[in-house]
Amino acid sequence: MFGGSSAAPPLVPNPVIQDLYRIVQTPQYVTIMSEGVHDARVIRIGGKHLSPTVRQWLGDSIGWWDGDTLIVDTTNFTDKTHYRGSSERLHVVERFTRTDASTIRYRATIEDPDTWAAPWTVEMPFRATSEQMFEYACHEGNYSMENSLRGMRAKERDDEAAARKK
Repeated sequence: MFGGSSAAPPLVPNPVIQDLYRIVQTPQYVTIMSEGVHDARVIRIGGKHLSPTVRQWLGDSIGWWDGDTLIVDTTNFTDKTHYRGSSERLHVVERFTRTDASTIRYRATIEDPDTWAAPWTVEMPFRATSEQMFEYACHEGNYSMENSLRGMRAKERDDEAAARKK
């Protein structure tokens, strides 16, 4: 279970929804907005972690630059986050490195001594896209819904016809 957010670290592909991200940077903050579930994660640059008693849905993220790489350290998850069965002791360290004009190498190391025997790491490219982000909402303009309903009505008619032949 991903915890209901595609903006929470680690940013691994969600099998249910398409994840598009918009990353906005100022001198004090980096914000990662996700299309799926429309969350916005705020990373404080050069900040310090909040008290361990303060728990947040997306964790508490602080970042700093190491050359061309943005390193983000996230702790203080709530016990409701449950990333793949994790506990509130989940700790994620992410590295964002631009490798060319349209690609960011994303690398995250995930640890939680209550869930996994050892830390593990994922790495993948984030590629720029010209696709627009849309509100994660109802099925307006979802033409596949019409086709799904049409298919079910056809199946119901076929089942009724088969039952009458018996």
